Amino acid sequence: MQWDLGLEGSALLAAIALVFGVAAGLLVGGSWTRRAWAAAIGTVACVGAGLLTSEWVFGSSTEDDLQPYVDGLTRDEVLLSSLLTTVVVVVAMRYLARHGHEPHLGRHRHPVGRHRALHP
Repeated sequence: MQWDLGLEGSALLAAIALVFGVAAGLLVGGSWTRRAWAAAIGTVACVGAGLLTSEWVFGSSTEDDLQPYVDGLTRDEVLLSSLLTTVVVVVAMRYLARHGHEPHLGRHRHPVGRHRALHP
């Protein structure tokens, strides 16, 4: 396998991944820490998915087969894979937050009454 992604294609992939990563952070909701983690995870996942899509899945296609083709990067296919990756990241982070795999400070608060462990 030959990696032919040039500087312009790499920069475009990084920009696309950053935009979709920030979108993932905004769509996850919750605290700013959780949003920052979602943005970071989404960005890294989109770079990986974009590289695999552009260089491995569509790497053997010619420039005439794929349009637009930017310095070794198949832009439309990378956009589609980044969209799907962002959806997976957002759904996974929301699922993990809902099922208690993320620490929540407000989960164990009792809005009314005494704590049951102290007064059985």
